[in-house]
Amino acid sequence: MHEESQNQAVKWAKVIDHTRCIGCHACTTACKSENLVPLSVTRTYVKHVDVGVFPTVRRAHQVTRCNQCAHAPCVTACPTTAMFQRGDGIVDFDKSICIGCKACMAACPYDAIFINPEDHSAEKCNFCAHRIDVGLEPACVVVCPTQAILIGDMNDTESYVSQIINREPVAVRRPEKETLPKLFYKGAHQATLDPLAARRPDGGLFMWSEQQENSSQVVSGNPNYNNSSAAALLSYDVAHAIPWDWKVSLYTWTKGIASGVYLVAALLVLFGYLSANNSIWLWATPVVSGIFLAITGGLLIWDLEHPERFYLIFTRPQWRSWLVKGAFIIAGYTLVLALHFFASWFGSRTFQTWLMVAGIPLSIMTAVYTAYLFAQAKARDMWQNPLLPPHLLVQALLLGSAVLLLVFVGLKGTMVSDDMTLSGVIDTVRREIYYLLCILVGSSLLHLLMIWGEVSLTHPTAHARLAIWEMVRGRYKSDFWMGIILSLAGGLLPALALFGAIDISLAIACAPLALIGMMLFENAYVQAGQSVPLA
Repeated sequence: MHEESQNQAVKWAKVIDHTRCIGCHACTTACKSENLVPLSVTRTYVKHVDVGVFPTVRRAHQVTRCNQCAHAPCVTACPTTAMFQRGDGIVDFDKSICIGCKACMAACPYDAIFINPEDHSAEKCNFCAHRIDVGLEPACVVVCPTQAILIGDMNDTESYVSQIINREPVAVRRPEKETLPKLFYKGAHQATLDPLAARRPDGGLFMWSEQQENSSQVVSGNPNYNNSSAAALLSYDVAHAIPWDWKVSLYTWTKGIASGVYLVAALLVLFGYLSANNSIWLWATPVVSGIFLAITGGLLIWDLEHPERFYLIFTRPQWRSWLVKGAFIIAGYTLVLALHFFASWFGSRTFQTWLMVAGIPLSIMTAVYTAYLFAQAKARDMWQNPLLPPHLLVQALLLGSAVLLLVFVGLKGTMVSDDMTLSGVIDTVRREIYYLLCILVGSSLLHLLMIWGEVSLTHPTAHARLAIWEMVRGRYKSDFWMGIILSLAGGLLPALALFGAIDISLAIACAPLALIGMMLFENAYVQAGQSVPLA
């Protein structure tokens, strides 16, 4: 168990008085020195915004760091309790059990967490807990030349911090996230508190720096990134990299195939549209699903900063984390696929049928659990979509039917005479192909309809609207629109084949288009969801 403060009644809070802050960055350098924070990352920094038009202009500052939330989303999202909350309210971290999954980074609405480039573990401001425990103030408090940074016990009505919080107007960042921050700003300008309020310089060219190209804070050519009527220009900021890159985008695609192939095949068998003795059900389904599930697991482990520690998800799970729940769902689904394969080997058809009782729910949960994982990323408004679970299920049906179409033709083609044409192969499995085409067409249309609804309806927050803008018209528009075009081709051409307008072999040839289109869409969706600046 982690050590907790001896005095359980203490609840530490911090007030930053921006009527006193002079933007000297002394807190940043003191923090780096005290906590040995390496170059390129910071636990705390001072953002500058120029408000007004020359000659009536002023510079507003904001000291940016962990908000020490009472309801800390990083603690909930962490799969191994590497992020934890002490009894005195301080949100601290244990690097020895961090697996580097970056779930805490995605969960933090304040962009306060980073991966240390030297030890590859998650890190942030922890209130200088090691100093607090021996009766000292945090390094930033000690070094501030104007006493703009104050700490105290919220539960002590006599403390100066408690009196400021209870008697004077103070603000917190992003209160709509309901994290109950314990970092309060006195006299801060709205242009600094709202990360979208100040116009960002073109091309990411700031007064003293250039932003990283892969940063979530690089915004160019987007007139919508200005959520204020004031003339405000962001003049100094620190780049924050997107936590989940292409590996997470690809994992959602491979997981959709792994779950969809079994789900589609099992439903066809369950409703009598596919024989339980068919080699597709007996062998191809567990093998293809198993291969893509193995690729999914490989991508998840590859994305970890400490892949050698992945076993900690199973040995010390933190059950509120959907990374943990998803890992156990995938483990259960893997067991079903393995048992299905061995049952085929030993000819136990009855056992395979009973396996569907667990296999169908597990395949569905494998497809949709990512929606709940994304929902725990409270920082990303576009992912807080209640229709994301059914959308992921529809995507799994689309991917599963497209892959099974290719498997049917390929596997049946190896089992017939060498002189049989593709048309002859199709004729031998025309009934099964017809049902698969129906599933592919229906799921493609549902998929496109759900996308149309998401991009056309009014969005609840500016962050969600801007993420959609980045996906449809911004940095990820190429992947998005190419994915839509290929999905249309992969879904509508098979519909023409169902009505006899085109040859069925042409419809089958469109299946790879649907697969590629879905892969491009997944990348646009995952990356655009992380593209809006938070700090």
